[in-house]
Amino acid sequence: MFRQLLSRITKRQLVIGGVVLGILVLAGLIACVVAYHKREALLASTIARIQSRMAADYQIDLAIGKAYFSGMTTVTLEEVKVLPHDREQLAGVEEVSVSIKLFPLLTGDVRFGRLRVHDAQIQLIKKDSISNYDFVFKGLDTVDTAEEGLAEQPDEASVNMAQAANRMLNSVLYKIPEDMELRDFILTYRDDSISQRISVPNADIDNGYLTSAVFLNDNEAAWQVSGKLNPHKRQLYVKVHANGQKIAIPLLERKLGLKLSFDTIETRLREVYWTNNEFLHFKGEWAVKNLTINHWRIAQKDVVVPDAHVDAEVIVGNSHIELSKTSAVTVKKLVVHPFIRYTTVPDKTYAFGLETPEMEAQDLFDAFPKGLFESLEGIRVSGKIQYKLDAFLDTANPDSVQFDSNMEQKDFKVNAWGNANIPKINKTFVYTPYEDEKPVRDIVVGPENPNFIPLAQISPDLRNAILTTEDPSFFSHNGFVEEAIRTSIAINFKEKAFKRGGSTISMQLVKNVFLNRNKTIVRKLEEILIVWLMESTRAVSKERMYEVYLNVIEWGHNVYGINEAARYYFSKHPAQLTLGESIYLASIVPRPKTGLYSFNYEGGLKSYIAPYFSYIGNIMARRGLAPADSSGSYGFYAVSLREALRPDKPVAADTLQLEMPPTDFETELQQVRGLLDRIFNSSEEEENQ
Repeated sequence: MFRQLLSRITKRQLVIGGVVLGILVLAGLIACVVAYHKREALLASTIARIQSRMAADYQIDLAIGKAYFSGMTTVTLEEVKVLPHDREQLAGVEEVSVSIKLFPLLTGDVRFGRLRVHDAQIQLIKKDSISNYDFVFKGLDTVDTAEEGLAEQPDEASVNMAQAANRMLNSVLYKIPEDMELRDFILTYRDDSISQRISVPNADIDNGYLTSAVFLNDNEAAWQVSGKLNPHKRQLYVKVHANGQKIAIPLLERKLGLKLSFDTIETRLREVYWTNNEFLHFKGEWAVKNLTINHWRIAQKDVVVPDAHVDAEVIVGNSHIELSKTSAVTVKKLVVHPFIRYTTVPDKTYAFGLETPEMEAQDLFDAFPKGLFESLEGIRVSGKIQYKLDAFLDTANPDSVQFDSNMEQKDFKVNAWGNANIPKINKTFVYTPYEDEKPVRDIVVGPENPNFIPLAQISPDLRNAILTTEDPSFFSHNGFVEEAIRTSIAINFKEKAFKRGGSTISMQLVKNVFLNRNKTIVRKLEEILIVWLMESTRAVSKERMYEVYLNVIEWGHNVYGINEAARYYFSKHPAQLTLGESIYLASIVPRPKTGLYSFNYEGGLKSYIAPYFSYIGNIMARRGLAPADSSGSYGFYAVSLREALRPDKPVAADTLQLEMPPTDFETELQQVRGLLDRIFNSSEEEENQ
């Protein structure tokens, strides 16, 4: 084949080809000669450009004693100092020699070949509120401001996220040398109370293989760092371990109270590539062994993860970034596939998903790190489960938020409850309420306590009013109401604060009875798991759950349970409560300590709460839970606080002030109205289908 091709080429064509090749070679030689002779000027201009930009953008002086080519493509810098304006010196290097790739330098790109660094120091110093590294945060502010400015520009001025990510990656990879010799590097941190020192006597990259020893506070700890770096192929692998010992980071503990240690941690950038010249894909892995975390906001005990592995794919497009569904988090036998997507155009949207394959139910509980969920320790289950969650929020239309959660189970059964002894509430038990994370008193929940009231002896108006305001579908749902969760997400997003939760009566009961009052990050997840166990196994009937709930929830300062509440406010037995009194008691469940503020000195209710009575009463009437009231008052004017609790008669000047509610009650009413309208409209639509 090759011979046939050669036989078709004429002598004239060979001559022309030779001439063209010669011209190209000559042009290359000329370019090399020009580049060689221009290299000092190129180096000087590059350094000047960097110095100018650092001074303008970050208020930093970059001082270089000497800068020269010490070889064909090797640049040596001596006595390099990084000096923030009006701050102590940030960094200094006695000598650094770097081999620079010449042709990228022609376009202003600095790519390292070989790097030698001797006697380098970086010192991070903070005195009071002033630091010599705060330019980093100023840089972030500048980026944020620039992004805000871009957002105001037309679409053509918007940033291509994929291209930006590619440039950022290249800026990092290009600075990784093929060979490196680092000697006597010291990093220190010092503030008014803490001083930390990390020293690296030597670190080498030899043909891409990284080896280094790292010492903390003069041999307080010794870490080994190894890896394989291949930046030109966009592949990196780094491993940190401590020769069988724990690697701890004492600075985090002293600054944040966070104890963090591990045996080994590994990270790998496996692959980076484009698809359709539009989407940039990052594939990598992360693994840790014997990770130990302790912080009072996370859990009360050490949280230990013996082995965890993350296999992730991040995809960046023109206007979105996502964690692909192919990503997997593995802890023991538990495999979870997370999905996150953030989109900027035409409006900002957030998507989140979570999915597991079908698995043995016990594998889920075995995968929980020790110390994370104390109440679930020791539980033994059987059967199979599979979980899927999908959520989506369009910031331009938060009321359209989507949220779907589904746990499929086959032959699921709890064989041993362990610490989560859910069936205990079927019998008499002791409940301990807390205030400010301190126990108030022990309350016996059962007939042995004269204040305990069976469900049948509580006024139907009270039972129905609480169900209407707190959890209308309590007797039909499985512990969770997705419509309530959707509404709470929308409200909280619009308010930019946590204004309303999506808790059901089941969740409130679990929070009060089964969980301690330590406000940890994972407490809500633990609450969800216990509710799922209680509801899916039918370990406790709905009637018993509601009975216990009404007998333990707070209705005022040191007022717990419906019997204490009825006697405290109205000197009545719970069976005697009227519709108006029931709606009032339902109104204060979210804020029990503010209940007395609703009354005037005559014992009647203040006018600002009347719309609440009208709204809740109309819903109850529509559902057949109360007789219709043409006046719309639903017992509002008949509610009378017992005389001993009534406030003193105010002087005329203070009357208007006292009539104002302690919070924006109208806003809260709108939130309640939005939630209940969506729930009841959703229920009516389902009934009509």
